[in-house]
Amino acid sequence: MATTIPNFALYGEQSGLSWENFFNVERISLRSKDINWRANPHVHDSLIQVLFIQRGQVEVLMNYSRQQARAPCLILVPAQTVHGFHYTPDTEGLTITASQRPLESVITTLAPDVLKLIHKPCIIPLEYYPEEKDIVWQFYCSMMNELRVPMINQTAMCASLCISLFVHLSRIIDLNVENQQIDNSSRKASQINKFLAIVDQKFRQRLTVNDYSCEMGMSPGHLSRLCRLTLGMSSLDVINMRVLQEAQRELVYTSKTIKQLAAFLGFNDEAYFTRFFHKHAGVSPSQFRERAVREIAMGEEYV
Repeated sequence: MATTIPNFALYGEQSGLSWENFFNVERISLRSKDINWRANPHVHDSLIQVLFIQRGQVEVLMNYSRQQARAPCLILVPAQTVHGFHYTPDTEGLTITASQRPLESVITTLAPDVLKLIHKPCIIPLEYYPEEKDIVWQFYCSMMNELRVPMINQTAMCASLCISLFVHLSRIIDLNVENQQIDNSSRKASQINKFLAIVDQKFRQRLTVNDYSCEMGMSPGHLSRLCRLTLGMSSLDVINMRVLQEAQRELVYTSKTIKQLAAFLGFNDEAYFTRFFHKHAGVSPSQFRERAVREIAMGEEYV
């Protein structure tokens, strides 16, 4: 597992925080062929992505979970989600990339119940909804056509299409909620979901893997094997990723001192927290915050 998570705008391109009204549609093969069909774990600060997998298969990493997604399906990746993809070479489809903040502003006013959808990373299978699949594909094609040449009020039109897409996706999910999860009925998936829920609830307590395994009713070795088999990482990696994710968000969104943040995350020693953060993020907490402040000053807003 990589210790430093790259921060990109589009994959492989330097992140830019000033893309307040950014919209893009491109074929998945456009970038994937050049990177041997594998996008390593990375994060987008302010951009949300929705991938329409028209054909092929994708191994998807999103935050703590690793899943298999088969065409036809949609992959929703909100801003600030650590994600990576490994496509089969026959994979094709379209990816919409958009600034999340302006979409949230409009959805909050017009369809607040849709907010929960754009905040949660998920895979939405479409194989049981052929008519809905065709409607969703038309949203993608309409946006691609809109972006072919510069036009008056193009941002407004793209935002309208994106919002319409999310509203339609929320309706698809409501048709059959159980199809939102992949292999969720299996015993291993049930155990992993339980572990992730416990981690999310207790990661600030700095519990050991042994503490978590006791609560799960299994040995530490069994828990780690389960995580590696299902998620592709150890149980300790899962715990540390959750702590790092929270630390990065607190550094950007709050004014806590490093000492206060260390205590908030359950570290008794500020120096130990700093070493932990540097090991997993590649920079110190102070350097991470300074970079964020500098980018805020250069751009519109750190979303």
